[in-house]
Amino acid sequence: MAATDFPSDAPADRSIGPLQQVFAFQDAMPTGVTVSETGRIFVNFPRWGDDVPFTVAEISEGKLRPYPNDRINHEDSVDPAKGLISVQSVVADGQGRVWLLDTAAPGFAAPRAGGAKLVAVDLASNQVVKTLVFPPHVILPSTYVNDMRFDFRHGNQGTVYVTDSSVSGPGAIIVMDIESGKAMRRLSGARSTSVDPSFIPMVEGQPVMSRGADGKPKPLGVASDGIALSADGKTLYFSPLSSRHLYSVPTALLRDAGISDKRLEAAVVDLGEKGASDGLEADAEGAVYATDYEHNAIRKRLADGAWKTIVQDPRVLWPDTLSIGPDGYLYFTANQLHRQAGFRNGVDQRVKPYSLLRVKIHAAPAPTR
Repeated sequence: MAATDFPSDAPADRSIGPLQQVFAFQDAMPTGVTVSETGRIFVNFPRWGDDVPFTVAEISEGKLRPYPNDRINHEDSVDPAKGLISVQSVVADGQGRVWLLDTAAPGFAAPRAGGAKLVAVDLASNQVVKTLVFPPHVILPSTYVNDMRFDFRHGNQGTVYVTDSSVSGPGAIIVMDIESGKAMRRLSGARSTSVDPSFIPMVEGQPVMSRGADGKPKPLGVASDGIALSADGKTLYFSPLSSRHLYSVPTALLRDAGISDKRLEAAVVDLGEKGASDGLEADAEGAVYATDYEHNAIRKRLADGAWKTIVQDPRVLWPDTLSIGPDGYLYFTANQLHRQAGFRNGVDQRVKPYSLLRVKIHAAPAPTR
């Protein structure tokens, strides 16, 4: 039988989930997205090499507007605690503020001394109301603060959990008291926050490899990245980007400085494979959501621990950050991270636009109070 072209009606992989595109990004590559309790949408653009005129923006009337203003979106050459150097994540806290997580590490360089910080912006006034600079003892030369979750049930002003997703040093979870700014590294270098040494990510049929200092290819290696807080605030879920496993730990133990690292590590639960994830999120009913960047998908962990695919679509090229809006939609960015030049032999294969997408999940975000 002679070979012929595939007929148009040949069996093929089926997409899952009715996707909607919320915004198309024609310029810099986004990573984070958050939707406030009133439906305002904020995104961020880390300074990894693209031309980034502002590192945080609000999507308003179909346009990107520097947030909270243009001036703060630039590094302050005198005081690194004042200007936004390179924001990796934005999170609305459900209490009328949006928080900006500044890595102070453009291009994954060592963080600028005194520059890695959390900046809270009041959504009513659009003014900065609090800046928390991470203490030096929790910011290593290799630290890359990545994502955060808030809990206002503990501490006079609440507690924030932040992942250190280092690409060259130990991963960790940083626990910070919002009132005092006191912080500690937890699970630093633990198996649960570290790169899986046997992990080789496969996206679009190709391994995601970069060049090491010796010039040899090596798999993408990023430590603890995605993070989610259960609806009751008692459990923190987290995952290294370079792993397919989901982990959990009781937050009471994380916050307790008297709990030894050994005891804390023993309390971590390996919840099994979920796919390789960049972002995590939790809803008010106890479900956990995870991106699956190897399969262009979003997955949902049900109450019995089973996983259900709620999105799978070839257009979901590297789903990054997740956020549940007050409208019952799960929002997420798809930014083609794996097509960057560093993973494609020096050739940038990203194709604009990048996308902000959403899918209806009929769920509310996990409460923070």
